[in-house]
Amino acid sequence: MARFLRVATSAVLFLLVAAGLAIAIVPRFLDRIYYRGPTSAHFDGERFFNPDGEEDTLRVPTGGSRSGFFWRYLSGGDGRPPWPEKVAVRSTVPARRVDGDRMVATWIGHATVLVQTRGLNILTDPVWSDRAGPLGFGPKRVMAPGVRFEDLPKIDLVLVSHNHYDHLDKASLKRLWARDRPLIVTSLGNDSVIGQAGVPATALDWGQRIAVRSDVDVIVSRNHHWGSRWFTDRNRALWSAFTIRLPGGNLFFAGDTGLGDGKWPREAASHGPVRLALIPVGAFRFTPGQMGTGSHIGPPDAVRVFHRMAPSRAIPIHWGTFRLSYEGRDTPPRMLSSIMRCAGYDPAQFAPAGPGAPVEVPLATSEAPRGDEGRIAGCLRTPEVTALR
Repeated sequence: MARFLRVATSAVLFLLVAAGLAIAIVPRFLDRIYYRGPTSAHFDGERFFNPDGEEDTLRVPTGGSRSGFFWRYLSGGDGRPPWPEKVAVRSTVPARRVDGDRMVATWIGHATVLVQTRGLNILTDPVWSDRAGPLGFGPKRVMAPGVRFEDLPKIDLVLVSHNHYDHLDKASLKRLWARDRPLIVTSLGNDSVIGQAGVPATALDWGQRIAVRSDVDVIVSRNHHWGSRWFTDRNRALWSAFTIRLPGGNLFFAGDTGLGDGKWPREAASHGPVRLALIPVGAFRFTPGQMGTGSHIGPPDAVRVFHRMAPSRAIPIHWGTFRLSYEGRDTPPRMLSSIMRCAGYDPAQFAPAGPGAPVEVPLATSEAPRGDEGRIAGCLRTPEVTALR
């Protein structure tokens, strides 16, 4: 008995010491220094932050609802609207090139879009993996990619908005680099993450640009989000949107974003008329009735972004592929359509694209969208919108 007590006591002491060491060491081990550089209006020397003052990004996102959402999810008591296990997708094979003034956009899923114009093949946040998370864990894809990886045309330019797993998929980037050697443009620090897969990337700060060729350049734009790959590396790398300056009108990719101060859409539009805007609409509801969080815009704010940017065409992204939040799978596009009609906009200008379905994008115009941003708040109280989950 005495020997058993000694062994048990030793085991308890060992576990306590191991736990203490883990508390002291593991957070430092999981932390990563992705970027070193001078302080700026959005970098304090260690971590990046949103400079608009709308949210302290070192805390849980607005409302503290995300932690409660994950607890209810893990405990099985979240009461979320059901999602299908699988969504039938008929994949397509895009054209190898689209030349001249034509622009064709193909939504592949989530934030992955193939944009073809001027002989360039551009890909945003490429994710072909089945799960959006580390080590094979994380939300499982319910909608297969609208274009199989092997059916992709040769990719010339890749945009990576930030380092969350549903946007920065090292496996997909590694396959793209091995096959096509594209130019990969991201924001500060994310090149370190991408480099872990042996893939080079060009990392720029907000406002910086890189020439793709004489008539095309990429400008890294401000948005409102955060970044992390682990538990303690929060905001070690920067998040961003992108404006690609093109003849015939610019391409804007919002990445993943909250509304913040709401000024960044007009800042991006100051680079020239926007021909196509890729704007997120999903993963906006972490509690019932929520219409947006500090780091994600829902349909109401997406329409505000559309109004302020005034693109010829917008495509809603960041919905229906990975189950990341509380709303039903088709709630984002249905709510978007309702608010567009209610506020007096043409729903066809900001309408969802089927996975793999090519969308012909008209040339940019100088006309503002016909609609009233001031009516959006009232539209949220209509039965058509309030009934959506």
